[in-house]
Amino acid sequence: MPETLVPLRVKKSARTALPSSAFLPTTRDEMHARGWDELDVLIVTGDAYVDHPAFGPILVARFLEGRGYRVGIVAQPDWRTPADVSRMGRPRLFVGISAGNLDSMLNKLTAQKKVRSEDQYSPAGRPNQRPNRASIVYANLCRQAFPGLPIVLGGIEASLRRIAHYDYWSDSVRRSILLDAKADLLVFGMGERAAWEIADRLHAGEPVAALHDVRGTAHVKNNPGEWRDIAAEPSRFVTDGRAVVLPSYEDVTRDKAAFARMSRAFQRETNPHNARPILQPHGEQAVYFNRPALPLEEAEMDALYDLPFARLPHPAYSGERIPAYETVKHSIVTMRGCFGGCTFCSITEHEGRIIQSRSAESVLSEVRKLSRMDGFHGVLTDVGGPTANMYKMRCKDERIEGACRRLSCVHPKVCDNLVTDHDPLLELLRSLRKERGIKRAFIASGVRYDLAERSPEFIRELAEHHTGGQVSVAPEHTDPEVLKRMKKPGIESYERFAGAFCQASDAAGKEQYLVPYFITGHPGSTLKDTIALARYLKKNDMRPRQVQDFIPTPMAIATAMYHTGIDPLTGDTVPVARDLREKRMMKALILWWDESQWPLAREALKKAGRRDLIGGRPDCLVPHESGDERRREPTPIARRNDGGASRSRPSRHRFRDRPKRR
Repeated sequence: MPETLVPLRVKKSARTALPSSAFLPTTRDEMHARGWDELDVLIVTGDAYVDHPAFGPILVARFLEGRGYRVGIVAQPDWRTPADVSRMGRPRLFVGISAGNLDSMLNKLTAQKKVRSEDQYSPAGRPNQRPNRASIVYANLCRQAFPGLPIVLGGIEASLRRIAHYDYWSDSVRRSILLDAKADLLVFGMGERAAWEIADRLHAGEPVAALHDVRGTAHVKNNPGEWRDIAAEPSRFVTDGRAVVLPSYEDVTRDKAAFARMSRAFQRETNPHNARPILQPHGEQAVYFNRPALPLEEAEMDALYDLPFARLPHPAYSGERIPAYETVKHSIVTMRGCFGGCTFCSITEHEGRIIQSRSAESVLSEVRKLSRMDGFHGVLTDVGGPTANMYKMRCKDERIEGACRRLSCVHPKVCDNLVTDHDPLLELLRSLRKERGIKRAFIASGVRYDLAERSPEFIRELAEHHTGGQVSVAPEHTDPEVLKRMKKPGIESYERFAGAFCQASDAAGKEQYLVPYFITGHPGSTLKDTIALARYLKKNDMRPRQVQDFIPTPMAIATAMYHTGIDPLTGDTVPVARDLREKRMMKALILWWDESQWPLAREALKKAGRRDLIGGRPDCLVPHESGDERRREPTPIARRNDGGASRSRPSRHRFRDRPKRR
């Protein structure tokens, strides 16, 4: 085990603006300071303990505390021994386990399967503070520490690995994480409702084996006698009350067509208002998934974010910088969920596609609290959520929303039933600008440009008041077929938004920048269309640095395409770039302006039969190799992806080398 592992320990010399009593307890001393002899619930997390609502395990912990439960936190425990997780004693009800805000394998490894040099969720960015497949390791530790205590998995790692899934880092199909962790329950999605019901029912004396009907949870049926009758009569209609039976783990392991059918069937059961239960056999066992938890209403969202978060790292870290916290410490979450349905994104699978928004009063109340904190200088670094301009958007009719089975409200076109009114967001932003102590309120979350172009007023105010010089947008690609596989709008929509934003910036007398994101190596993409994308970028003098090498994350639709070569939604055969060098070549093409990438770009052009694009003509992507270049050591791509921006112009968008503001 790595020697750099540093478990959370309170240091008497630690200095902070708030005492330890402002945080949930992490040691026996902190428990006793509250007058507690034991915990009701212990939360074990793979992230450092930052008492901030952007950290999911802490959000659930504070939620339970707000309902009268005594909750403690063990953050990044030593996984070599159960002693660290048991330092506060055995909790009365259950232990909740989360790998943290990211899947532990995604947190550790890049798309090129190389170990990341920094862990954004650890003190000082230190790596190796959590194990691989942390949910499984922590569950085993807790089972040793607390024999017979109910163990509940949660968080994004558990949520996205809840069914049989393709694991990119082992290049294999793994079974449900619930079986490997041997936990009693798995909470998927946003876990507040499920965690509360579990705590209440255990507190009332029910055994954990009776908690098999909690919405938003899964459990294991351990022998065929418990599930064969369910599998024998699977659901045929949405309203028949029966469970959808997915292809078994064994079937999806040996048959890629079965894997694609599993992915399609699962995706259809994500709307909590009409989703059916799901059963998936794994040998003699089966995992049973109850219907998803219902989304929080506005008053419930308000109450959640009104909880007494310290909004600081625990004092035990003695002021060590936690990179993820630095990004969000002066940001405000206005909503959760996303109805975009992008196939490469896991937000819909985890947060849901129904937008859950806070009231303007709740947001303003949090801003006032933040403005009184030390170190706040009047700048809100972000006001938004997964997509900033989806605030308070939803279906025009609850009955239509309750019956809808679409996976995206905006693809292949914006649904006629979707209310795309930006007025609630504009009113909120105007209120923030008037708030005492607030100098600027930026929108740093991604903007959905196919929605934004429907509101010229939003684009105008975004350019005039809420842009810190740059706006993040994600066209991802230019090829219509690749965008179709991504469930993204055509490039024409991005161009319309870019033109409108440039005009609004000029009208405001500001030189501002678009920061477009692109994905290379996405299923459906080939060297041919990547070359076309690179030519589009050069023609428009666009020099992007926000280029993501596609990573197949567990359970995403695009991951099913990557593994099977089949689009699960259409049954079409999809080309897939799996060779890591070919993926590097694709990325090098998009970085056509970066001379360190020219050797790989030339290799890509030669492989694609496009030597005509190597040379000194204006239409060439890269020049011929020079003697100086042969003597120069190339710079790895991963170390060059360090920010950048696109300069706005009324008729076109130019890119400059300048660092991305954070």
